[in-house]
Amino acid sequence: MKKSDLILNVVIPCYNEEEALESTYKVLNKKMNSLIKENLISKKSKVVLVNDGSKDNTWNVIKKLHEENNMYVGVNLSRNKGHQNALLAGLMYAKDNCDISISMDADLQDDINVMDDMIKKYNEGSEIVYGVRNSRKKDSFFKRFTAEGFYKFMNIMGVEVVFNHADCRLMSKRALQELSNYKEVNLFLRGIIPQLGFKTSISYYERNKRVAGESKYPLKKMLMFAMDGITSFSIKPLRMIAFIGFIILMCSIIAFIYSIVMKLLGNTVVGWTFIVCSIWLIGGIQMLSLGIIGEYIGKIYNETKKRPRYIIESIID
Repeated sequence: MKKSDLILNVVIPCYNEEEALESTYKVLNKKMNSLIKENLISKKSKVVLVNDGSKDNTWNVIKKLHEENNMYVGVNLSRNKGHQNALLAGLMYAKDNCDISISMDADLQDDINVMDDMIKKYNEGSEIVYGVRNSRKKDSFFKRFTAEGFYKFMNIMGVEVVFNHADCRLMSKRALQELSNYKEVNLFLRGIIPQLGFKTSISYYERNKRVAGESKYPLKKMLMFAMDGITSFSIKPLRMIAFIGFIILMCSIIAFIYSIVMKLLGNTVVGWTFIVCSIWLIGGIQMLSLGIIGEYIGKIYNETKKRPRYIIESIID
């Protein structure tokens, strides 16, 4: 395939991005035209904007951009289904209309200049190219600590993720086709895509500040995101429960033997504080264990229903 025949689809999930889209359009439009002019991608390349049930005027802005420039495609979901499902909807649209896709956020925090290096690495044979931020110097200490802790914790819990990689990545048509075979409802693309295999590489870039709007991943949502990822890809928490149960059992046996010995020696002491603390500790561990087990059961429940991950209300292309 000639470089000029390479059809690129840039997939951008949008949720309440009315303020950011105009700025994104100007910058992205300039980059796409530059790539076409440099003969790196085809003139048939598109930008796929996925409206994830936004509550503001995002969909109307997308329709306006399409009217101004037919390079822009709009995919409108029937309701809000979350970032991962919106991204998947865009990727599945791109699967049938491109040779490669590049997914990015609508807030311009992903440096679009990384696209050049991604395309270069694809031409060198990579099927998947991960966009990885080269530093977090611009982040606050709290944001840097929690974000890096997220990736480290995920790896400790047995979930294979690329450190400091979010959802900025290039995927070939072949990789997209294989991704479509993953049918789970509990979607965690950062964990699924490394399982595809194929030749991969990394493109580093500088993470920018949002041009407008608010972050879609505050601490609470990041914690829930981590929980979804862990329970979707790892059974380590269940093994940890079994391990903790074994330790408590050993401690109980030791305490039982100690109590019998003290009884025989006539050194029985009223251990009210010890008993109360033990009850609260064991009760807390039991409740935590039930919560973790319940999370896995809930995942199984959602998977067995096999409900659609998203519903597309309309497409303008």
